[in-house]
Amino acid sequence: MTLTRAKRARCRARRPRICGVPLPCGGAHPRPLRFRTWLFTIPVISLIFVAGCNGSRHDVTDAGLDVKPIGAPIEIKTPLGLPPVPIPPGAPETAETVALGRKLFYERKLSMDNTLACASCHNPLLGFTDGQRHSIGVGGKVGIRNAPTLVNAAYVPAQFWDGRAHSLEEQAGGPMANPIEMNQAHEVTVSKLAADPVYRAQFAKAFGAGLVTIGKVTTALAGFERTLISGNSPFDQYEFGGNKSALSPAAVRGLAIFRDPKRGNCAACHTIDKSYAVSENSRKTGTVPGSPPEDPQSSFRVGRRASAPFALFTDGKFHNIGVGVNDEGELTDLGRYSETKLEADKGAFKTPTLRNVAKTAPYMHDGSLKTLKDVVDFYAGGGNSNPYLDKEIKTIKLSGADRADLVEFLKSLTGEMPPNVGPPENTQMGRLK
Repeated sequence: MTLTRAKRARCRARRPRICGVPLPCGGAHPRPLRFRTWLFTIPVISLIFVAGCNGSRHDVTDAGLDVKPIGAPIEIKTPLGLPPVPIPPGAPETAETVALGRKLFYERKLSMDNTLACASCHNPLLGFTDGQRHSIGVGGKVGIRNAPTLVNAAYVPAQFWDGRAHSLEEQAGGPMANPIEMNQAHEVTVSKLAADPVYRAQFAKAFGAGLVTIGKVTTALAGFERTLISGNSPFDQYEFGGNKSALSPAAVRGLAIFRDPKRGNCAACHTIDKSYAVSENSRKTGTVPGSPPEDPQSSFRVGRRASAPFALFTDGKFHNIGVGVNDEGELTDLGRYSETKLEADKGAFKTPTLRNVAKTAPYMHDGSLKTLKDVVDFYAGGGNSNPYLDKEIKTIKLSGADRADLVEFLKSLTGEMPPNVGPPENTQMGRLK
């Protein structure tokens, strides 16, 4: 049976995609699919559709926010230069969930062949990245994007380079099921963990009596990831702590370039703010301090602002900066457009934080720039021209000394990490790259 032109158009509009490529409509088949064929095809399509962290959407609901821990809420201590950590409603941080999430973060059972953990792509020794241009999954499968850092991820309202996850809970569930990452269905992950009496006891301690569920898994993982907060860097001590000797003369010059709209103009996207929401209501509702309402589906909301110093070094928005353009001037990755279908979002990716940036090479969503010097040189050149280039990206005149000073400033953003974020004792970590 063939499709009419109108039906085919409707099919194209709503059909699922794999890495941005649409699956064929029914009319593409020369004859009707038989019942047995559909029995085979449906689970295969379902498996493919969960692909996520490296470029296509995964079918993961935000179930973690429906699972409430039973322990006493704890406060995440924030260092100099950062605002209070936003906590989503219904998922308070507790000592038990954080401890469970920390163990799960380094757990290899979350992958199909028990070789990979979350820490395989988010290694604490590498600024919670993996040091690879593109992440490598189960069986050596190579992704299409660079692993972003998890440091200070709690402050941004959308996760992944394209912002397709609306919370850390949703983000935590994606790589497990992604065929080119951990490649393991959530049901299998849950069954592995539930078969372990130690894990069963830890889940009960964190969430009360009941079954192990994927919602509890992602809630615990997200709870741990919210503790990955880094601040009190030399920059923070200079800017907010009043220690004017904390930065070298070169870094001070670099900071001036960073802020100057006519020179570096870096702060246009990598923001240095002076106030944030500190109301009690904002703490209860999970306000992202100073962030715009970028994502209406996010569990975070903007609250009223009050005077308090901080710097996130990201605006939490999406920009086309001219990365990922081939020799023909074509975009090799559509980025945010894959989620919004807005023409202006083509080639746009989330602004990454610059905190601890000296530890997270290589850079950009495709890992194409190896060093901070390469990054500065790229921006000085105005990026690669394309029809969707952000208006803030333009050629800037920086001398060799200016560029070296800017790199020195970026190095000054390396801050302190809290204790107890590495692997727990007696943990067999997944394969690290």
